[in-house]
Amino acid sequence: MGTDLTIQQVAALTHLSEHTLRYYERIGLLDPIHRASSGHRRYSTQDIAWIEFLTRLRTTGMSISQMQQFAALRRQGDRTVPERRLLLEVHRDEVQAKLDELQHNLSEIQQKIQLYKTLEQNNDVNT
Repeated sequence: MGTDLTIQQVAALTHLSEHTLRYYERIGLLDPIHRASSGHRRYSTQDIAWIEFLTRLRTTGMSISQMQQFAALRRQGDRTVPERRLLLEVHRDEVQAKLDELQHNLSEIQQKIQLYKTLEQNNDVNT
């Protein structure tokens, strides 16, 4: 199973703080992390893959409560695959709408930049 990474190593690898990793475990986004005999957390490659997926969800704007809902469904096994897919499809559509809005806004900014360049060129010719 490969449960050998410390919380410090996982924090460095995932770019999440140790506090965030503990918080994710405390609120149920992560299943209880395996502990070494010393009591220190030891993360598996599966834990890291899940953390990376959670980070993608959070980075794309999914709320913590939606992530908790997704994690709870995941814990229930394969019978919840349709519900998880539906949650991801809704999230995907929200992300796509945000991207479309950003693209529109970027286009408007680019047009304004081009207008200013044209105005600057015209001012240089007239002076």
